[in-house]
Amino acid sequence: MSRNLIGITIVIALLAMACGGNAVYDANIDIPEKGWSSDSLATFSVDISDTLSAHIIYINIRNTTNYPNSNLFLFVQTNSPSGAMLRDTVEYFLADTRGNWIGKGFGALRDNQIPYKQFVRFPEEGIYTFSLQQGMRTHSLTGIASVGIRIEKAKGK
Repeated sequence: MSRNLIGITIVIALLAMACGGNAVYDANIDIPEKGWSSDSLATFSVDISDTLSAHIIYINIRNTTNYPNSNLFLFVQTNSPSGAMLRDTVEYFLADTRGNWIGKGFGALRDNQIPYKQFVRFPEEGIYTFSLQQGMRTHSLTGIASVGIRIEKAKGK
């Protein structure tokens, strides 16, 4: 009996280390059920101390199966500790051409973790602020449950 308990403990520990071991930051913000207003920002403050390693920045999107579109336009703004600002417009597809949801999940929710920037080296230490704003042609976008940012250390570069 104690061997089984030790074995189970080891397996759980290995799984815990395998999940998110490279994550520097991972946070999501829930969007109100009534909709994501076009003037509402989801803002994330990330303390970066490693300026040598390459990183991958992901955009996390959780949508419902009631989301009325197959794509999502986002305005992504990054502010560095020194005040430098970068603003991108990106388009992500949440469904394929046949209308099948791309994200993982079952039931009414689908999770998407989509690469935004790959092999990024942050030029300075300090607090970086990432802001996400929906860029669809509707004032209140329904069907998006949460959005977030994940930053990982890149493997191999």
